[in-house]
Amino acid sequence: MEKIYDFKALTSKGKELDFKDFEGKVLLIVNTASKCGFTPQFAGLEALNKKYKDRGLVVIGFPCNQFASQDPGTDSEIEGFCQLNYGVTFQIMKKVDVNGEDAHPIFKYLKSQTKGFLTSSIKWNFTKFLISKDGTAIKRYAPTTKPEKLEKDIETFLSM
Repeated sequence: MEKIYDFKALTSKGKELDFKDFEGKVLLIVNTASKCGFTPQFAGLEALNKKYKDRGLVVIGFPCNQFASQDPGTDSEIEGFCQLNYGVTFQIMKKVDVNGEDAHPIFKYLKSQTKGFLTSSIKWNFTKFLISKDGTAIKRYAPTTKPEKLEKDIETFLSM
């Protein structure tokens, strides 16, 4: 059976990241955008990253330009924006599609494991996926769910 650890993706700098390296960690994967009403959630995601990274949380942002073209920049512009405006230190990946034929395999997998409201498609930026240490439990959160609302589930997954 396929697991999150079977995937690889490119960082914003073009380096391959092997998700096998995250076995035993809790992952928080988010499709992000720099020009969205939810963009201030970068601050909340970074707060979670700082608070829990030493306990095993890994936050990973995947920029996506599929929703109202709200992340039109280059990979380096997007990463610079996140660092400059929100102090982001967590991993920002290369821009990807999350829906459709060209959706990144990680998002095809995550959508197949969790259903959204009425559909498995991702409806907007800042849809969040929390993955347990062993990769078996995956929770999906709506774009409107603020990062701080994930703390209870993060604590639970970290203690499993």
